[in-house]
Amino acid sequence: MLLKKINCYIFLVILVPRVAAQSTNPLSVTMNKVKLEVLLDAGGTPVYTVQFDQQPVILASKLGFSLADDSTFYKDFELLNTSRRSINETWQPVWGEVNTIRNQCEELTLFLRQRKAPGRLLNIIFRVFEEGVGFRYEFPLQPNLKYFIVTEEQTQFNLTGDHKAFWIPGDYDTNEYPYTTSALSEIDNTKMVNASTDIAVRTAPDPYAVQTPLMMKSREGLYINIHEAALSNYPAMQLQVNKAGYSLSSRLVPDATGNKAYLHAPCKTPWRTIIVSNKATAILASKLILNLNEPTTLTNTSWIKPMKFVGVWWEMQTARATWNYSDFPDSVGVNGKLIPNGRHGANTAHVKKYIDFAATNGIGAVLVEGWNKGWEDWFGNWKENVFNFTTPYPDFDVREITHYAASKGVAMIMHHETSGSATDYERQLDTAFRFMDLFGYNSVKTGYVGKIIPRGEHHDGQWMVNHYERVAQKAAQHQITIDVHEPMRPTGQHRTWPNWMASEAGRGNEYNAFSNGSAPEHETILPFTRLMGGPMDYTPGIFNMKGYTSYAPDRQMHTTLAKQLALYVTIYSPLQMAADLPENYEAKPDAFQFIKAVAVDWDDTKIIEAEPGDYISIARKEKGKADWFVGAITDENSRTAVVPLTFLDKGLPYVAVIYGDAPGADWKTNPEAYKIESFLVDSNSTLKLKLAAGGGAAVHIKPVAAANAKQYKKYIAK
Repeated sequence: MLLKKINCYIFLVILVPRVAAQSTNPLSVTMNKVKLEVLLDAGGTPVYTVQFDQQPVILASKLGFSLADDSTFYKDFELLNTSRRSINETWQPVWGEVNTIRNQCEELTLFLRQRKAPGRLLNIIFRVFEEGVGFRYEFPLQPNLKYFIVTEEQTQFNLTGDHKAFWIPGDYDTNEYPYTTSALSEIDNTKMVNASTDIAVRTAPDPYAVQTPLMMKSREGLYINIHEAALSNYPAMQLQVNKAGYSLSSRLVPDATGNKAYLHAPCKTPWRTIIVSNKATAILASKLILNLNEPTTLTNTSWIKPMKFVGVWWEMQTARATWNYSDFPDSVGVNGKLIPNGRHGANTAHVKKYIDFAATNGIGAVLVEGWNKGWEDWFGNWKENVFNFTTPYPDFDVREITHYAASKGVAMIMHHETSGSATDYERQLDTAFRFMDLFGYNSVKTGYVGKIIPRGEHHDGQWMVNHYERVAQKAAQHQITIDVHEPMRPTGQHRTWPNWMASEAGRGNEYNAFSNGSAPEHETILPFTRLMGGPMDYTPGIFNMKGYTSYAPDRQMHTTLAKQLALYVTIYSPLQMAADLPENYEAKPDAFQFIKAVAVDWDDTKIIEAEPGDYISIARKEKGKADWFVGAITDENSRTAVVPLTFLDKGLPYVAVIYGDAPGADWKTNPEAYKIESFLVDSNSTLKLKLAAGGGAAVHIKPVAAANAKQYKKYIAK
């Protein structure tokens, strides 16, 4: 079994006798500095509050639902019983940021019944951790509530003030927005534009709705993150902002008819999560969301391998090559045959060059997009039958490429773009995976660009949430790992489905190619928002920082080159792409050495310093080795990152290879200026890394034999 419980203490459940419907004495649960209180108010509505270190975090907030046949399933409850238990266990993820995770919390369950006929039951489960609270609803098996429709979830998060918020609009179909930093009272989606289409938000009808994870900071210095965990068979949660009272309320993504969820008791909702601390570093270190997901049931996970990869993708993004084989659809071809455009990137000879590059540089895999028929007429047409996932273009020889890659010890990654037609993909799924089995592909990148089919469904709705899980389950049956683009935001599902290794679900590095890019602060916000729920396929590692697109020659990256290296550490993923063209890496082999060396799986992670929107410094220890890697990044302001090396083994010498911004480096005016220096360090050393505006630093720290230590200068902070 994957789940290795080193220590596991789960104490006995205590049932408390039935109490009155109105609870004047709230039930409380405390874990370290976090305190939860729950009661039923005078109207029989469940109400909760959260405190951190005796400071209020969530003021009295109501819980419940509106159902299709009962719009008031949030009041007139009586408390039948409660139960409590303590959980203290440790478990080991298949892959991740740390080798072992501790799950310690106090659980309180309320057993409720509506007093009015027909007396329906509802349970609410709370878990209190040292860094926050998670709670979920449970609909037990009962004769009066079997099949039912949720028209809205009435969960509130009443805040204490006009917090600083880092947010994107509550769009039902995309997460790929730049972040806005503003007070809660200034949130307004009507001014936002979908960065990929340059049109106003269309699928977020509430101008004051935002997506989770929502990161906030109070005037009192508390960092507060609201998200969800274990999203399954339920729509994603958005948050509607009531600016007058600084109140947030859940708003579920609807289906084509406007309903939110179709449920069958017994069932449970996802967990609603509130992570809070007076330290920003503690938010990033939290494993609360992962701990609220179920352990995997996969008994054999040896086939799930973190890896780095290269691919033809950046050529398409920068218009050097095309996904499509022809510039015309089938109907325009000659005698039903496609006319080659001469710029198709996924051709056999060209892919072999990428295989050679990967093999030479110790990179494990090659991703090829645009290999299969359908790219001539795929985008924005709301067509159901676009792609065939077993039919390559004439210039892509699957069998030859498979044999060639195997001879070089390189794996091939499949690409399945669905153009949003999830129904068609499900029909082809088993056949497509058997095709992958036949040709030795054990990893796939899927995509869902465009409007969803079934028509009227949304990327973040219940139907699609179930679809993504069905794909993960089917992939596991074929021992295939997946990297999903355009899904809903992750909520820790990779604990349950460790083959679901990464997702996009956010504004990635690609926006520096096909739009005006992202502000330098963007990567300092992502770990506090999008990455709270799981790894992101961000595609870092661009070395050619300016003039890389023929259609927009003035376009440039919004980072320095050194920051592109640091992103391999600060933006976590077990799948990391070396996204640039091979020739750009070959032109800077000394900088490329960091990408070759950096790990993708870790035994330990230390969040050294962090402030959302400003800076982040993280150190990670490579899985099964003594090497450490450090990434430090900043926003548009230059600064010095201070990194004490107290995590190193005491008394042992190490060499630190520092890939940093050179003097005069600047993301806008001089982004490619970098310098590489090596120094002798130990656990008493403190690195002071000078980060340029929009810059960063990447450090590889490795043990050095005492006899060889003399060749390095001892590090002295300047």
